[in-house]
Amino acid sequence: MENITGLTRGGATWEPAFIDALNQETCIGCGRCYKVCPRDVFDLVERDYADDEDDDDFSDEPTMVMAIADAMDCIGCQSCAKVCPKNCHSHAPAALSA
Repeated sequence: MENITGLTRGGATWEPAFIDALNQETCIGCGRCYKVCPRDVFDLVERDYADDEDDDDFSDEPTMVMAIADAMDCIGCQSCAKVCPKNCHSHAPAALSA
């Protein structure tokens, strides 16, 4: 099946890649992706420490990280990945619906 494609203002073919995942283990919660996203795709949430209880660096103070709030609102611009200092985002093209 064919992927979604579009044209830039200059007439070049462009293939959007939509948010696929966000790695919260490497996320530092800086909020850059949230600020640059033209849609409401991201949200700031408390880091889940369920798997890190034996970690020596664990503190009682909550740490905030980004989460995907609405992946279906992503327009495929990949601005979030371009501003992320930790490369937390992964994207994939989407197929045209029949």
